[in-house]
Amino acid sequence: MFKEFREFALRGNMVDLAIGVIIGGAFGGLVNSIVADLLMPVIAVITGGIDFTNLYVQLTGVPVVNDLDDARKAGATIAYGNFVTLAINFLIIAFVLFLVVKAMNRMKNAAEPPVEAPPEVPADVALLAEIRDLLRQKQG
Repeated sequence: MFKEFREFALRGNMVDLAIGVIIGGAFGGLVNSIVADLLMPVIAVITGGIDFTNLYVQLTGVPVVNDLDDARKAGATIAYGNFVTLAINFLIIAFVLFLVVKAMNRMKNAAEPPVEAPPEVPADVALLAEIRDLLRQKQG
């Protein structure tokens, strides 16, 4: 049983998947940092200092102007600012993955030599082959 498990766990696809998950986790942290530390401050300057993470709509209870945590304690709250941040994260990740896949496809296509078409058979050779085939049919 241990041997079967070892063969399963060390199969190439499993190791590739594990590496992908680890790199994906690190990539997610990197993208979160890019969004939180680089893009959102620029967007905040463009939009006049709006902090997207604290944007919300208070549905019930007393309107709270302090922050999102106080608004959630006061009643039903739609925290759409966090959604905006996560949507920006998603778009950045999707775009970067698109670029990575596009680059890998380009490298893959460059590595594969183009398939050459077989050379065209001259007309006289084709005619001789046809005559040969007809003679074989008459004999056999």
